[in-house]
Amino acid sequence: MSGLKIKVIMKKIIITFIVLSVFSVSAHLNISTRLMAKIHKKFGSDATKRVNEWQKLMKTGKNLPEKEKLKRVNAFFNRGIEFVDDINLWGQKDYWATPLEFLAHGAGDCEDYSIAKYFTLKELGVSEKKIRITYVKALKLNQAHMVLTYFAHPRAVPLVLDNLITEIRPATKRKDLLPVYSFNGSGLWLAKAKGSGKKVGKASRLNMWESLKERMLNNEI
Repeated sequence: MSGLKIKVIMKKIIITFIVLSVFSVSAHLNISTRLMAKIHKKFGSDATKRVNEWQKLMKTGKNLPEKEKLKRVNAFFNRGIEFVDDINLWGQKDYWATPLEFLAHGAGDCEDYSIAKYFTLKELGVSEKKIRITYVKALKLNQAHMVLTYFAHPRAVPLVLDNLITEIRPATKRKDLLPVYSFNGSGLWLAKAKGSGKKVGKASRLNMWESLKERMLNNEI
């Protein structure tokens, strides 16, 4: 992918980004009885079942080995959630849903899968230093795509959690993906096939999270 294309993608999708570490994730993943009733009324029993199962996963998965946490979270979000483009689901060209919105609607795009996995793994105790939301080019589809990547240590080949291929594989086994850049709550990196890439700026450069944070704080659905 040319430098010009990378700049176009970054300008289009990422402008500024809120530092995620400044607020408690767990405080906004606990669902009250009142909110659950609202979800049931608005979206029905299937939605409440998905949210209840998510809550159960976060309560029972904290003491699992880290690799098992990855497997369970990846499988949970990859099954039973319909892939739908933002324009068809939200009437917007680009919308980043909160995990709660994603589960309540039972649908979303690749960004929503990756965001939900990111927050859930953080809730399960996986260090933010090990997980990044990563933009790639899906070569077979010839389009931009988002996955979650996991680094066991800073120089490790990352594991890829993807909604296109449900099996978790090392990045070196995903020749169908061309990494572009990645980010988490502490930074923005140019991505590369092996290793963690070169850090190019603070995560506060990206602003899609401003809206995401506000909706998480307000438990919007």
